[in-house]
Amino acid sequence: MSVKSAASVRADVVGAGKSTKRQVLIGPDEGPNFALRRFIMEPGGGMPPHTNTVEHEQYILRGRARIGVGDHVVEVSRDDVVFIPAGTPHWYKVLGEAPFEFLCVVPNGPDRIEVLEDSSADPGC
Repeated sequence: MSVKSAASVRADVVGAGKSTKRQVLIGPDEGPNFALRRFIMEPGGGMPPHTNTVEHEQYILRGRARIGVGDHVVEVSRDDVVFIPAGTPHWYKVLGEAPFEFLCVVPNGPDRIEVLEDSSADPGC
């Protein structure tokens, strides 16, 4: 069992993003099957189009963002839930003057992010 305050978990800058940090709230050392991560994107921030080799299950905590998942572009806000299949291109762009924050659950295992340079999608940041 593991109990801790999210405030005690280091927030690392996401190199591929703009004004984006990530906390690994539950990692491979604590849970054998899934990792729980928290992303915090400041106003004007986001992530460019990219893919991951693992699926993502996301729950929006606060703020608003425009996101692209495959061929779909939607606006999301608090209490929305997003599923991103493994290998599907996706991006984020914060809307408004408040931070955008979400929880992201992914399978524990190898994950490779690939930033997509040649994309006609909104770059997200």
